[in-house]
Amino acid sequence: MSIYIGNLSYQVSEADVTAVFAEYGAVRRVQLPTDRETGRMRGFGFVEMSTEAEEQSAIDALDGAEWMGRDLKVNKAKPRENRGSLGGGNRRDSFSRRY
Repeated sequence: MSIYIGNLSYQVSEADVTAVFAEYGAVRRVQLPTDRETGRMRGFGFVEMSTEAEEQSAIDALDGAEWMGRDLKVNKAKPRENRGSLGGGNRRDSFSRRY
């Protein structure tokens, strides 16, 4: 399981996040997604810690805390939903049905 961190400053680095979360336990991984087109950080990230107890301790301490001028949103990450394809079906079939 991992922790979701929202409302991050765009200047934050993985080292910054690691340092803050390390106060609550061993940080296994930090992921800060970036925009594909601009390369700019998207303002949220994920942290994996060694144990659920460490994760919960970090969530309890940091949710709503001010950091780098922003109030953090910190909670357990939800599993990613399968969005499916954007095309809405097989194009060849829909083409052949119309003509």
